[in-house]
Amino acid sequence: MIDWADFAIVAIASLVGAGVVVALFSLGVRLHAEGTEYDDDGQKVSVTGIRSRAATVGGYFCFALCGLAALYGVYLIVPALHGG
Repeated sequence: MIDWADFAIVAIASLVGAGVVVALFSLGVRLHAEGTEYDDDGQKVSVTGIRSRAATVGGYFCFALCGLAALYGVYLIVPALHGG
């Protein structure tokens, strides 16, 4: 018999977790795109080459958190990694 309450908890946790990882990755990409300008057609017109140190560090931090989330997911899935 399926325990629907537990199923709902897992489904909600999966959706929230996936949303957080996607948001972090998107923020990292946005921070690394700082200093780039585009025209109305979406073509890159100039790159100033100037990106603040905070944007660079923040972007790498977001990417690192995404990687850690992926590694934690692998850890949870593979029983040999946690003695299960």
